[in-house]
Amino acid sequence: LTTEGGKEVFRKLAASADVVIHNLAPSAARKLGVTADDCMAVNPDIVHVHIKGYTHGPQADDLMTNPIAEAATGAMDDHRVDGRPTRFGPSYHDQFAGTYAVIRVLAAMLDPNAGAADRRIEIGLYETGLHLAARDLAGMQLKTQLLGRLEKEGGGEFSMPGYGSYLTSDQRWVYLLILTDAHWAKLTRALDMPEDGNPEFAKLRDRKKARDTVEAAVREAVGKFDFDEVERRLRAAGLGFNEVMPLERVLEKPQAHQPGKLRELDFRGLHFEVPEFPGQMQVSPNLPPPEIGEHTGSLLAELGYAPDEIESLLSSGAAKAYQPGDFAWAPVRQKG
Repeated sequence: LTTEGGKEVFRKLAASADVVIHNLAPSAARKLGVTADDCMAVNPDIVHVHIKGYTHGPQADDLMTNPIAEAATGAMDDHRVDGRPTRFGPSYHDQFAGTYAVIRVLAAMLDPNAGAADRRIEIGLYETGLHLAARDLAGMQLKTQLLGRLEKEGGGEFSMPGYGSYLTSDQRWVYLLILTDAHWAKLTRALDMPEDGNPEFAKLRDRKKARDTVEAAVREAVGKFDFDEVERRLRAAGLGFNEVMPLERVLEKPQAHQPGKLRELDFRGLHFEVPEFPGQMQVSPNLPPPEIGEHTGSLLAELGYAPDEIESLLSSGAAKAYQPGDFAWAPVRQKG
């Protein structure tokens, strides 16, 4: 796209496309000629989607990444490692921005009356983060107005004692779902806690007042048993829980290997198990992802370029076709 030949190819692609979607920086989109105005000039009916840092406003041209969105919208402030605000693991804001983009695209394509404004779609990581934080932002405002002061939740567990992660005797973390008084009663019975039946802790409002005491009691109760015994007792009691799984063990669970949940594929001699889109039971053949530029030649031919024109585009660098050895894996150095 930095060459005139590449720009021409893009314009031909856009002229024949239903949707164009990109996440270039705003200045790069203008420089490379892939803005909504550029695309609609060659295809007035196209749906143009720009996933960017911020939509309209004073920061519309600012750059942003997933962790910056976490930092800007309050999520990171409550996620700290050794006291330092830290990015989450998966890039949730990136993924949700893509999901929101799909919703908007489908809405535009299914609406026979969609006008040009409806087909100019901008999705900001910042605005995505605001939407993801809507419950917490509204809750903070509610408490501030009711109490006359700022009061934030005590971490991500909604200030509910017993709702969170606890360490078993064999040093495995288990996350407990203790939301209601009924859950609390089941927990105290299941783990033989001395607090079982104690009216002092029967109601959530009372457990919140004695948060430190209740938390210590749950830690002690869970810590008396190994994980297998905790699992047996909690499952028999009908409580919600799960081991806090390290990433390398997530796909070991039988639940992950039910039909339609994982796709097995081979790519460059390596084997992968890749999670499917949720709810998609009918899967297409297990093909690996295409190499970058793998279909460049065939696409250019479909656009009407003659073989010598295709060769000229490739040799000039205006287009790129995959060659064996391109984009090789980075070498992994073994320590010791």
